[in-house]
Amino acid sequence: MNSFNRRTLLGGVAGLAGATLLAHRTAAQSYPQRPVRLIVPYAPGGGTDVFSRLLASQIEKELGQTLVIDNRAGGASVIGTQAVASAQPDGYTIGMMDSAFFTNPGLLKDKLPYDTRKDFITISLLSRTQLVLCVHPSSPFKTAKDLVDHAKANPGKLTFASAGIGTGIHLAGEQFRQVTGTEFLVVPYRGGAPALQDLLAGQVDMLYDNLPGVIGQVRAGKVQPLAVTTRQPAPQLPDIPPMVKFLPDFEITSWGGMCGPAGLPPAMVEKANALCKQALGSEKVKATFAQQGATAIWNTPADSAKFRADNEARLAPIIKASGARVE
Repeated sequence: MNSFNRRTLLGGVAGLAGATLLAHRTAAQSYPQRPVRLIVPYAPGGGTDVFSRLLASQIEKELGQTLVIDNRAGGASVIGTQAVASAQPDGYTIGMMDSAFFTNPGLLKDKLPYDTRKDFITISLLSRTQLVLCVHPSSPFKTAKDLVDHAKANPGKLTFASAGIGTGIHLAGEQFRQVTGTEFLVVPYRGGAPALQDLLAGQVDMLYDNLPGVIGQVRAGKVQPLAVTTRQPAPQLPDIPPMVKFLPDFEITSWGGMCGPAGLPPAMVEKANALCKQALGSEKVKATFAQQGATAIWNTPADSAKFRADNEARLAPIIKASGARVE
């Protein structure tokens, strides 16, 4: 190929790349021209759904279009998450992700119908929620150390309520068991609500629950919190110590975020990220999150992608050691 043809070819490639970038930016500037679908991989009424609707109501104000909530429950969030992965990357389908996004790769392995690293673009984190180690108010345990000391002296005697394989509540219990070197009887439930009901009834000894799910019972004095699973106390429970006070290596939280299908144009990702930042800055959103026991969080797409990868790597050995699998 002579130099003229080479320069012509290179110039044509550069021109095409420039035209593509310009087209993406132009599309992002005029986006959206119709309602946008927000897939929530859980049933209506749950924590993720409630937060999604709250954020959607704020984002719509700046978006200029309706943000339609599409609940796709089932399969430990896999059904809804797969719907995001298989959507056209045109900005008109985005999705919510939570801690299951990080844990399912270790729980399902080759059965997972998508690759969390290749099939998605993470737009932003949105919320963080502490977990709380709880016992019944009549329990003799007044601190996490009391519980651990008793569990060590009586292996396999205490009962732990699990909200389902692979949930943050389940993995908190597994990490607790592994870090403390204790054994207890796991009682499985189909979700956090029935697990909490049995704790309230005194049918099980202990439970980890998301702060939004249990804070009402704590305030009513029906549940005794022993520790929170973050390094700092929860603002809603300032007198309850962090678990790291007793177990320096123990930390686990539940997270929520927004993602889109791979191939979503960078300009659209940036616009969606900016809309998330604006919505999370709303006093209404911050107050509602705080009231429910969650913290509003925003970060860049690059930072949220790193967070995703780091959490998958951190949770993988916990899942492997637990032997947990979703069939």
